[in-house]
Amino acid sequence: MGNFVKWLGAGLGFTFGGPIGSVLGYVVGSFIDGFTTEDVERARTYRTSGSNSQSGDFEISLLLLSAVIIKADGKIDQRELSYVRNHFKNMYGEERASHAFKLFNGFIKNNNVSTRQICMQIRQNMTHASRLQLVHFLFGIAKADGIVSVTEVHSIKTIAGYLYISQQDFESIKAMFYDSSDSSYRILEIEKTVSNDEVKKAYRKMVKKYHPDKLQHLGEEHVKGAEDKFKQVQKAYEHIQKERGM
Repeated sequence: MGNFVKWLGAGLGFTFGGPIGSVLGYVVGSFIDGFTTEDVERARTYRTSGSNSQSGDFEISLLLLSAVIIKADGKIDQRELSYVRNHFKNMYGEERASHAFKLFNGFIKNNNVSTRQICMQIRQNMTHASRLQLVHFLFGIAKADGIVSVTEVHSIKTIAGYLYISQQDFESIKAMFYDSSDSSYRILEIEKTVSNDEVKKAYRKMVKKYHPDKLQHLGEEHVKGAEDKFKQVQKAYEHIQKERGM
């Protein structure tokens, strides 16, 4: 029990309070055997010093929003669950991922989550780059069963709106999960009719926006998680270069 409490508090900052803190306390007390809401209070004593938004805050936010997307199409697909589990295992290791899934299973079972309030709290405390990474991960979950359903796209779009992610940024990330003739242009947030100079300018802009170093404050594991997004931008630019003979 002690290890779980220490893990829960070690990297948390803003998620101890507000709507997320309420959900956290409810889930710990209601769905995790052997734990009570008092354990959330105990976990506060293990909180590390640092910035307002910490690695654990991103982790909890990711788990909560993942649960929302997994339930979006009215069914819980094992492939989507496995995607989340494997992602956390690769990022954090077996032990930390195991602790995370105690909470995740509770989030899945809890139907009293206000997505809007959760997103508002995230928006107020996380950087734009961190919020972009959340949206990217949510699309990864939706695609884990082989197809991103219309319902899932709608849910992610709603979440992106609550997180103050622009329509252009949303479409850019969405395009990374579709294989179409204009995906490369959408990823770079440009039209097919733009000049070569505008393509280069757009590429430089997207490299800056999606650079993994923007998540350095969350820890190395999250920098690695952002690399896929960055590689998609490079791949899109290379595709356009080849297509145009640049």
